Amino acid sequence: MSFFITPAYAAGGAQPAGGGFELIIMMVVFAAIFYFLIFRPQSKRAKEQRNLLSALAKGDEVLTTGGLIGRITKISDDTDYLQLSLSEDTTIVIKKDFVSAVLPKGTLKSI
Repeated sequence: MSFFITPAYAAGGAQPAGGGFELIIMMVVFAAIFYFLIFRPQSKRAKEQRNLLSALAKGDEVLTTGGLIGRITKISDDTDYLQLSLSEDTTIVIKKDFVSAVLPKGTLKSI
């Protein structure tokens, strides 16, 4: 039976070179992949959204996450809400966080 298994492996004497160092390198590679593919793009998107919300002004035409398009008529600085005019006689109040994009001027008239 000894011709199937070499004596060095059967005795457990041979170990792969590097030991725990290869495991540490693999963990560092996985951490780098996680950072560049998940964490970094998500933080960039969050920063862009914060900049978008801080730059909102009265008269901007915006698109909400629900698909509504309207013009900002009033911004409440203390409560994080804004008033959107969807048409001449329709006005709604939404939270600033639901604004997904600022549209170019004249978008409401072209629709």
